[in-house]
Amino acid sequence: MDSRLAEILANKRREIAALEKTAPFRREVGAPLPIRDFQAALSRTGETALVAEIKFASPSAGTIRERGDPCALGRIYEAAGARAISLVTDRRFFNGNPGDLPDLKETVFLPILRKDFILDEIQVEESFVLGADALLLIARLLSGRQLRRLLDLCRNRGLAALTEIHSRKDLSKVLDCGAEIIGINNRDLGTFQVNLQSTLDLAPLIPEGKIIVSESGISTAGDIRLLRERGTRAALVGTALMRDPDPTRKLRELVLAGRPPG
Repeated sequence: MDSRLAEILANKRREIAALEKTAPFRREVGAPLPIRDFQAALSRTGETALVAEIKFASPSAGTIRERGDPCALGRIYEAAGARAISLVTDRRFFNGNPGDLPDLKETVFLPILRKDFILDEIQVEESFVLGADALLLIARLLSGRQLRRLLDLCRNRGLAALTEIHSRKDLSKVLDCGAEIIGINNRDLGTFQVNLQSTLDLAPLIPEGKIIVSESGISTAGDIRLLRERGTRAALVGTALMRDPDPTRKLRELVLAGRPPG
């Protein structure tokens, strides 16, 4: 395992332990807002939907954009045609904050994916209370039993799960667990190298009826057109939007590329 990933997971387990002791979200946040349908947002026939990500930093890229108001970015993404928003909430390594979720949920009408390293049921409960509509579950980091348990809890709470894979082994695991929305991460978490070929290789192996989301390394209209031609239902784009001085223009360019010609 890459030392950066090991450090991230060790820190996340410390956060979970603290959350289990205090469960501050139960006291500080009121009743969650109604859950929005993340799966339906990605299901428009013939189109590659854009999930626009709010991510201020990453272990591999460092600072991507100086931290600003996530709600302002959410409004930009919604107006530019995103079908959903991904909010990275890890504090230490991505300069995120789970506390941004409730404000963002009240600001936009799009479904919101909480993107974090979800390892424990208490994080699902926290996400539900904070207003997430969907969660990222990374198959590589979870046993089959853990993944099945977290997927079941998401279903019980009405949350969608974007279940992420990077290999055939991951794919077998998520299919055994009944995942419906399958994200293909073009970034290898073992090396942090990115290659769009990961989606091109794995997407044809996913059974018909599943929603495929390509993640990481997507930056151009040509990337989106290639994914659409290969049948990928959605693409999650973060760094390319956050680095662009005009994210509205950039996102509109990608949204247009995801639509059928004419």
